[in-house]
Amino acid sequence: MDKIIVTGNGPLKGEIAISGAKNTCLKLMTAALLSDEPLTLTNVPRLSDIGTLSELLESLGCEVALLNGGNVMVLSAGEITNRKAEYEMVRKLRASFNVLGPLVAREGEATVSLPGGCAIGARKVDLHLMALEKLGATITLDEGYVHCSAPNGLTGAVIEFPFVTVGGTENAITAATLAKGTTVIKNAAREPDTVDLCKCLSAMGAKISGAGTSEITIEGVDRLHGATHEVIADRIELGTFMIAPAIAGGEVELIGGRRDLVDAFCNKLEATGVVVTETARGLKVSHNGDRLKPVDVETEPFPGFPTDLQAQMMAALCLADGTSKLHETIFENRFMHAPELIRMGAKIDVQGGHATVTGVQKMNGAPVMATDLRASVSLILAGLAAEGETTVGRVYHLDRGYERIEQKLGGVGALIKRVPE
Repeated sequence: MDKIIVTGNGPLKGEIAISGAKNTCLKLMTAALLSDEPLTLTNVPRLSDIGTLSELLESLGCEVALLNGGNVMVLSAGEITNRKAEYEMVRKLRASFNVLGPLVAREGEATVSLPGGCAIGARKVDLHLMALEKLGATITLDEGYVHCSAPNGLTGAVIEFPFVTVGGTENAITAATLAKGTTVIKNAAREPDTVDLCKCLSAMGAKISGAGTSEITIEGVDRLHGATHEVIADRIELGTFMIAPAIAGGEVELIGGRRDLVDAFCNKLEATGVVVTETARGLKVSHNGDRLKPVDVETEPFPGFPTDLQAQMMAALCLADGTSKLHETIFENRFMHAPELIRMGAKIDVQGGHATVTGVQKMNGAPVMATDLRASVSLILAGLAAEGETTVGRVYHLDRGYERIEQKLGGVGALIKRVPE
């Protein structure tokens, strides 16, 4: 098991290329199960989560080939040879549950393990199942597995979610592409990941309208064909690397970044005194090194402030000149990075889903432990501005969602290295 060592080294300068979106790519990969023709994805991030889902898809009969150093993926599900997604695979990656919709839509039957708990909260799948039942599937639960059956095919329906669910919306969309008739999804997720999935499905022959709004309409078709699709830039990686010059000072250009992917986040970052400029190649972020201004943050579904950037924003606000309040509304247990930041000298008070951060003049390097993906990167960001050396353990969390982070941050002047435990 590796650890990452970060030493505060002053302002950053240079450029960082933003990788393809992990969460988007995972859902695009499951869409390959809907067609017996190949789906080619470009701008694929080289991450452990991508490999985990590849193994699951291969267990179902899908062939997966990586080209161009892993940046291009070809998935071919010519024949589904297995309709059961085993617990040992699904437990490693929650997004694996999204094979359920495509499998039952194409095969009329699927058995998928419940994903179980998660370090940042329970993240239930009841809305996924409600959506599939609306489409006519019969669902039973047995020994931790969901058995979903629709031997005569799925039928279009009106699906109204009581609250926004990204995974549930995406499972419903993929299932509805092959359903008979029209499906209308109300209170649908508006995330860029969901929009990109709809674009890919449309390229495969699906008839989808309303992507990016709260109401999505799908006209079912008899079959989908192969396609080539480029994965969008990862908005969470983008926001993460925007925090780097905000916390350490300097100027960094994020190649491939788009403001529309992280507009609510940009607004909060600019409120702290950081300058965000759109360029011909992406986004440029600059900060003169003065103490940041405090801001209050509340996480919300897109287009609100992303829960996946809350930990990184907290790291920056630890050094702000004043008190900031953060309200986490999406997941419980998502302040587990706070005790580790406190080890570095931060002043944070957590009460349930609320955190009060009182900025300090400086933070000090310390040995800290990653508790989840976004928490791990928040500790690295804090280390960029801390005095001395910060050692982040359990960085396997980090490898699930950040491609070559040492090289990317090292390329703009950070002192960062990976070493064996």
